[in-house]
Amino acid sequence: MPVLDSVVIGAGQAGLSASYHLARRGVTHVVLDGDDSPGGAWQHRWDSLTMRDVHGVAALPGSEPPPEAEGRANVVVPAYFASYERAHDLPVERPVRVEEVVPVEDDLLEVRAGRHAWTTRTVVNATGTWSQPFVPAYPGRSRFRGRQLHTHDYDGPGSFRGARVVVVGGGASAVQLLGEIAPVAAGTRWFTRRPPVWRTDDFTPEIGRAAVALVEDRVRRGLPPASVVSVTGLALREQEREADRLGAYDRHPMFTALEPDGVRMADGCLWRADTVLWATGFRPAVAHLAPLRLRSPHGGIQLDGTTAVADRRVQLVGYGPSASTIGANRAGRVAARGVAAWLDRAGQSESIASSA
Repeated sequence: MPVLDSVVIGAGQAGLSASYHLARRGVTHVVLDGDDSPGGAWQHRWDSLTMRDVHGVAALPGSEPPPEAEGRANVVVPAYFASYERAHDLPVERPVRVEEVVPVEDDLLEVRAGRHAWTTRTVVNATGTWSQPFVPAYPGRSRFRGRQLHTHDYDGPGSFRGARVVVVGGGASAVQLLGEIAPVAAGTRWFTRRPPVWRTDDFTPEIGRAAVALVEDRVRRGLPPASVVSVTGLALREQEREADRLGAYDRHPMFTALEPDGVRMADGCLWRADTVLWATGFRPAVAHLAPLRLRSPHGGIQLDGTTAVADRRVQLVGYGPSASTIGANRAGRVAARGVAAWLDRAGQSESIASSA
């Protein structure tokens, strides 16, 4: 197999954007996607999430996004991604579940997946976070007799009907899912580490750019990335007004422990519950990059734009500031530019166009 100029790992929004810009530059590459079908993380979202709920889904470069109309997001967006792959003839291979990326001789990298391997001069990692749901260790978790699940496994409000539900987490997912669960549940309690910050103004492009800049500053210093949502604040949508009327958004400080029949609240009272929904976010899916030793002493991967400071052959998109639709599209273009810069510096590719 010939040496590639680049391998893109992941075919979500950031990965497809990177592939589009690499192709425009004439960079020989392949996109390896761990899913069985197009759509990135969108294909795994819950059925009740509609296109009306996902305002601001960024268009992939060179195309228009799906209209904000009726339709399940986990159907409409994957169909859009599939059409985009075909329209631009992007070199996507699936399902390929990358296990590790290792340095090999002649300053090359090898991307390994089972019995298959690709030798490349650069890597664009676009694996996002969906495959790494995070549930914190918490006193009594193993003793709780009820149901526990993460937003990753949320199956709609139906299974919560008549239940007493604890929702843990201070992000947009907690707010959105409480909006669906509270009207059908027997009772809900919302627990967060910090009081929520509610946004009362419109979410403008300027606010989005400012949020991305704050997360970019963290990864530039090698700190673990914070989510973009964590710095934009929370807002209630019209479909969450009923949950608000029911008091679902009366936030409580974190409980001290899970007990077999519920949670021991900070005031010492036991709130009986039969379900705990952990809306506690995700972590970057970067374990396969461990052989490259990219992490800084601060625990994160230090980036210069999208370029890993510890190994400039590696670009990360869908990490930190580009782990949302706000930053993913732009990151693909920046990553392609980083790949081209490395290839130019190394004198390894004569086919790169300068116009992209």
